[in-house]
Amino acid sequence: MEPVWEGYGGDAQHSAISSVASQPLSAILWQTPVDLAPQYSDGNLYIHYGSALITAANTVLVPVKTGASGGFRIDAHNGGDGSLLWSQPTDYILPIPAASWVPSYSPVLSAANRLYYPGAGGTIYYRDTPDSAAPAASGQLAFYDIGNYTANKAAFDKNVFINTPITSESAGNIYFGYQVDKSTSQTLNLHGGIAKISADGVGTWMEAGALAAGMTKVAQNSAPAVSADGSKVYVALNDGYNGRLVELNASNLSLVSKSAPLNAVIDVSSASPTIGPDGDIYFGTNDGYNGGGTMNHFSADLLQIKTPGSFGWDDTASIVPALMVAAYQGTSSYLLMVKYNNYAGRGGDGVNKLAILDPLNLTQIDPVTGLVVMKEVLSIAGVTRDDEYPGAPDAVREWCINTAAVDPFTNSVLVNNEDGKLYRWDLASNSFTESITLTSDLGEAYTPTVIGADGKVYAINNATLFAVGVPEPGSLTLVFAGALTFLGGSRRR
Repeated sequence: MEPVWEGYGGDAQHSAISSVASQPLSAILWQTPVDLAPQYSDGNLYIHYGSALITAANTVLVPVKTGASGGFRIDAHNGGDGSLLWSQPTDYILPIPAASWVPSYSPVLSAANRLYYPGAGGTIYYRDTPDSAAPAASGQLAFYDIGNYTANKAAFDKNVFINTPITSESAGNIYFGYQVDKSTSQTLNLHGGIAKISADGVGTWMEAGALAAGMTKVAQNSAPAVSADGSKVYVALNDGYNGRLVELNASNLSLVSKSAPLNAVIDVSSASPTIGPDGDIYFGTNDGYNGGGTMNHFSADLLQIKTPGSFGWDDTASIVPALMVAAYQGTSSYLLMVKYNNYAGRGGDGVNKLAILDPLNLTQIDPVTGLVVMKEVLSIAGVTRDDEYPGAPDAVREWCINTAAVDPFTNSVLVNNEDGKLYRWDLASNSFTESITLTSDLGEAYTPTVIGADGKVYAINNATLFAVGVPEPGSLTLVFAGALTFLGGSRRR
């Protein structure tokens, strides 16, 4: 059976729509660290953590950072009680130089339930039957051929790095970005670009500079997106700052089309392209007033620039079926859920919001820029005062998500906040109908929210993955890092 949550944004289009109804946010049922050596900076935690993956059998696969400056493993937990099923160390090496916010380590599950995870030198490891402690099969692949890797392992390990989440599509092919520290004859004169490994292990790659002049790699942390029919791949390229979106032929990664140049496609972001049900493309960049960026909007061929959204910084838009929003009176079949922060530290009022936007039909004038932007169908501000900005009396803590989980069964969105709480945003009442405290508040990089096979909600806060839902009858304790913790407890910094 296909995975319930296969990777970043839930699926290859990054829609983040759950196929399972989420449980009420009643209690923390279990929790486990995603970082064994978190590195705080002035009380903040600037690292992008990879998404938990959920198999159909309710195994939760968790990427874990093991050292201060790197080192990663994958832990497999029973989604019911959090017990550890197996743990797999990796030899993955962070890109050099790493961005000021540590990049994510982001594996993926294929439709056939094969786990792919990044290794050293731009290689990919795989493991079949991830629900079992003993894999049916496992191995190592390289998009440039594993024989080339083994013949020059030290050179590849030093120079070639997978630098994005891996994306898998329905046929079992996987796509990912890689960067190269320097080109040498020992690394086949590779330069940064986009790679594919087919379901039968055959590699293909295309260098960024060959797709768009001046580009050096796929933007760090930006997951490739694949069209619903599997024929097209969309990736964000950059030179460290300037960038382009490109549309590629999925079979051979040849260029189909590319967008106009984009500003602020930066490596500390984890924004990734989202493909709408109609094929339109959405991608957040960091340009725009108050550091809020822009949610860029393109036609499927990237040639038509459409109405943008007012916020895009480090945000991957989630798809919301229009029927989920009873108050919506427009004609669009789907809407977008996005962050809508207005940073007090960058000239804004600090009223950090979430928003549902109409990407296709209704527009409004942005009150600050005067530009025509997507219409706010709903918006809602955070609830916890942000005392860091005494000159902004209405400032509230911001939303620490890069992709939210959309639950069409309850007409709600699950979102994580820097105040240390997980919230249910009910779209019928436009209110937060549930919340649960995970940790004390903390400034941190943005993280994905996930819904599991049994409806548990998974959120990362302060270097810990929390599983939230309804306790089983008679349940008294939960598992945390091999020890017992009282039900409903939370790990605080």
